Amino acid sequence: MKTIDNLNFNGIKAIIRVDFNVPLNDKFEITDATRINAAIPTIKKILGDGGCVILMSHLGRPKTGPEDKYSLKHLVPALSEKLSLQVKFASDCIGDVPQKMASELKSGEVLLLENLRFYKEETKGDENFSKQLASLADVYVNDAFGTAHRAHASTTIIANFFPEKKYFGYVMAGELDSLNKVLKDTKRPFTAVLGGAKVSGKIEIIKNLLDKVDNLIIGGGMMFTFIKAMGGTVGNSMVEEELIETAKQAILDAEKRGVKLLIPVDTIIADKFDNEANRKSCDANLIPDGWMGLDIGEKTRLNFAEVIKNSKTILWNGPMGVFEMPNFAEGTRFIAESVAAATDKGAYSLIGGGDSVAAINQYNLADRVSYVSTGGGAMLEFIEGKELPGVTAIES
Repeated sequence: MKTIDNLNFNGIKAIIRVDFNVPLNDKFEITDATRINAAIPTIKKILGDGGCVILMSHLGRPKTGPEDKYSLKHLVPALSEKLSLQVKFASDCIGDVPQKMASELKSGEVLLLENLRFYKEETKGDENFSKQLASLADVYVNDAFGTAHRAHASTTIIANFFPEKKYFGYVMAGELDSLNKVLKDTKRPFTAVLGGAKVSGKIEIIKNLLDKVDNLIIGGGMMFTFIKAMGGTVGNSMVEEELIETAKQAILDAEKRGVKLLIPVDTIIADKFDNEANRKSCDANLIPDGWMGLDIGEKTRLNFAEVIKNSKTILWNGPMGVFEMPNFAEGTRFIAESVAAATDKGAYSLIGGGDSVAAINQYNLADRVSYVSTGGGAMLEFIEGKELPGVTAIES
């Protein structure tokens, strides 16, 4: 893998695509710095070698050009503090301002460019826009795994201007290494835990994983499509009627391949979608009319935990219930703790997808799992077997 460890950056100017798409409150303060923290080791390696760094990123989804609330200038104080130096800020990402500031950049200095997505050319993968970004530096580093599945100017096209001088940063390298450990250098038994609201977002993942896993655990809202496919009664629970046949096929495919498919046997139901709703436990396939399943039940938790505990490789994507509501969070918490306990015993665990990552952080378990992915969409596409343009651009 072509990582920044392959180069001494002394006297070199590196432009790094980072993923600083972080949440801000109404005072423009960062409320979750996970993505910034992840990029710090890459920046420090280059500075430590004696190089200088130009950072580029997007923030939010600006629709019509520059908007103050999406300006990367709001990140400068936090970034400066984390790097223990004053980060310079360019009020544009192309043109005279960044050209002048980049040309004057000295060894050990950091320049942050304005939001790339203030230009529609970024998401269109415009070649001229990419060329202008490339002209600022000697070397290109991609450390933005969260955008690796997008063929944008700063993630893919820019690499064409650095045929011999393009590298993965530590975030990208770590993500790819963890995914390869799970999908290619797999220690068995391998268990995948899939949750979340809908089957539709996970169809290709299920198909691809059935060729790789020993156990496939289904939870979250998507479980009711499977339960209905098996002839169960699901009351008012979320069901994707158009995917019932797909769920039936997945059940048959699992059987054919000798994969143990675990679907909840009991559920916590509520009479409305509300934390304060009336709730009770019942068999997952016998939910009465007017009630909906919002979490996995106690028997299911214990069944799932037993399988997880005996696994050597674990992939978890998606919560087991509506964990944002405290009364329906127990299933997700139980699974998070089971994954952490299995990791303590030597299993390799990869957590990915916004809600799963939020749950691991909420229960303070990030230090007890092997790897927490910073890129939900990119991770899912990699698991589906798709090529990631941002990865191919460095490897080609």
